[in-house]
Amino acid sequence: MVLLIYCLVCTMIPNLILIHTENYSIWSCIAGLFLPLGFYMCYGVISRRTGTPVVCLIWAMFFAAFQIVLSYLFGNSIIATDMFVNLFTTNPNEASELLMNIAPAVGLVIVIYLPIIAYAVYATHKHYRITKKCRRRFLQIGIPMAIVGALMLIPAKKTNEGKSVFLTEIFPANVIYNFKLCISIQHAVRSYHETSKDFTYAAQKTRHAKQREIYVYMIGEAARASNWSIMGYERNTNPELSQRDDIMLFSNVLTQSNTTHKSVPLLLSSVSAENHSEIYHRKGIVSLFHEAGFKTYFISDQSPQGGMIDFLGNEADETTFISAPRYDMQLLTLMRRIIDDDSNSDMFFVLHCYGSHFAYNQRYPKEMSHFKPDSDCKISTTNAELLRNTYDNSIRYTDHVINSIIEYLSAKDCCSALFFCSDHGEDLFDDSRGRFLHASPTVTYYQLHVPALAWFSKEYCEEFPMKVLSAKENQKAPATTHSAFHTLADMASIECEYCDSSVSLVSAEFSSLNRRYYLNDHNEAVEFDSRIGINKHDMELFKKAGIQL
Repeated sequence: MVLLIYCLVCTMIPNLILIHTENYSIWSCIAGLFLPLGFYMCYGVISRRTGTPVVCLIWAMFFAAFQIVLSYLFGNSIIATDMFVNLFTTNPNEASELLMNIAPAVGLVIVIYLPIIAYAVYATHKHYRITKKCRRRFLQIGIPMAIVGALMLIPAKKTNEGKSVFLTEIFPANVIYNFKLCISIQHAVRSYHETSKDFTYAAQKTRHAKQREIYVYMIGEAARASNWSIMGYERNTNPELSQRDDIMLFSNVLTQSNTTHKSVPLLLSSVSAENHSEIYHRKGIVSLFHEAGFKTYFISDQSPQGGMIDFLGNEADETTFISAPRYDMQLLTLMRRIIDDDSNSDMFFVLHCYGSHFAYNQRYPKEMSHFKPDSDCKISTTNAELLRNTYDNSIRYTDHVINSIIEYLSAKDCCSALFFCSDHGEDLFDDSRGRFLHASPTVTYYQLHVPALAWFSKEYCEEFPMKVLSAKENQKAPATTHSAFHTLADMASIECEYCDSSVSLVSAEFSSLNRRYYLNDHNEAVEFDSRIGINKHDMELFKKAGIQL
């Protein structure tokens, strides 16, 4: 009896939390309590042995523990499909960094759930039994409770825009549904080589420069626009780029996803949020440049994760994943060696940065420490200023890396250009919501607005003056990270049926009428509105940044 009650309390903790944190209707709240509690009560007495049903509910306790940690980290939302995908794609070092910094939440779930699992296993071994009276009482309460909860789904659906409340707002049914979606996504990813093997861009380079051409595509990590001083931030986080008068800063770019495993493949692909399913059937940007006659190189400062990023990167002629310790200046070191060893070939580089990925103080060398104190610390609102210092230092280091690459390319006798875009932003305990990191099921302004910029060598400006002029005119144009692929193709004068000049930031044909979409947790393209978590406060921040949604 005690074991069953303990189990019921522990498995219902997430439901109580979600009722408090989510904007559910009263009908959904009642259903979210009565339906699962009624089910657990009936399931708990399905066997006469006390421990057996509890042991069989370990899956529910795992989801409950995961949900508690997620609520601690993000403050709201259920376990998203993307959260499960992250379990498959996050490397162990990054995972340990995060777990070490959310130790209180991890410790709490261990204290809650480990004893009940141990007790259930012991009870099963000892063949403890439930009395008939106890079983009857649980069924007499549980069955009516589950029925009432199920009936509440009817009015709840009317307040949920006709969507299934059971699969979106009832824990753990919604989490099981998301886990199923995760499995289908992983299957599509694992099948990528087969589904894309016959794809070709049929790309053609329509114009060649007099000198050899080198194009560099830098993909930033978790760099948010609001912490770049060249985009209005009060701290000087861009001391080197701010001194340049030859960069084009695109100030109105939004990410299509706040998760690395989706945002980076979108940055490497011609597909957009609107036709995301096509990403498993098309090859990426390095294949495009390879078809156009370039030697292609993919250099990553992040570990291989066995996902779409790796598959798209491995399409390059040479792919390199830098081993720890990693600082992004190593990207330039490897790129310089490749270019200096081959003085004739046209080249295309994708440089995947580690940038501002948590833990921030490990993303830059000690000599680049500027804002202090910047020591390692736990994830907590009490450490908000310290976390901000380390984050801003990582942005300053990114500034230094970008400028160093520009300086190197400037010194080469070639027609070159660079395009930088961050994959997504980051929350840093910015307001009363207490949000931190990225990849949360509901997003914020800070996760969506990303920095993007372009640089062109003097040789490039002489060869392609109209492209440079268009880039200058499009600096405030409304765009998403979907523009990156098409901008780089246009930079290199590559054409194919999949290249769209209407979203190229170096094209006079760029259209400000293009609607902007975000890829939500279920891989559905939605506009940037309240459905993805944007509230009035976020709208004010967008307005302040000069962005009209």
